[in-house]
Amino acid sequence: MPSRLRVPVGYLVGLLVLLVSHPSAASLAAGGALALTGEAARLWAAGHIDKTRALATGGPYAHTRNPLYLGSLVMAAGLAVAGASPWSALAVAAYFAAFYPSVMREEAAFLRARFPAEYEAWAARVPLFFPRLRPAGPRATAFAWERVRRNREWRTAAPLPMLAGVRWARGRQLP
Repeated sequence: MPSRLRVPVGYLVGLLVLLVSHPSAASLAAGGALALTGEAARLWAAGHIDKTRALATGGPYAHTRNPLYLGSLVMAAGLAVAGASPWSALAVAAYFAAFYPSVMREEAAFLRARFPAEYEAWAARVPLFFPRLRPAGPRATAFAWERVRRNREWRTAAPLPMLAGVRWARGRQLP
């Protein structure tokens, strides 16, 4: 799938997940905890990125080369768990399988071309997606809230309370 469709299709999948969900208090609590964990990972990662200016290798980038995408997956899994529907889980899994492998390949090719020596040294020590427990690689970047703001991570974080409210309201509806 073309990566330019990732965000619009993501909104459609999110709407589908909301429509097919059947949340309970327990599923909302478990899913909410997962979604917040995913957003925390995204915030941590966003605080290390200076897009196109430097290769992010510190913080979460010392554990995985794609912490933003890992955080997005954990957030989406949280939404699926909160929905307590196998259709939610299937929609999330299909979306990630359709878009993220190619997006990660495109990004790796871009970074390899932009920062050849640094990327090769980092990629040799840090896994593509599933994180290593102990940090590795050069760890040359440090977290800064200014980067979080500049990278507009609020666009991902802001909808979480709204989604939680919608999920809660759907869970309170009579059968």
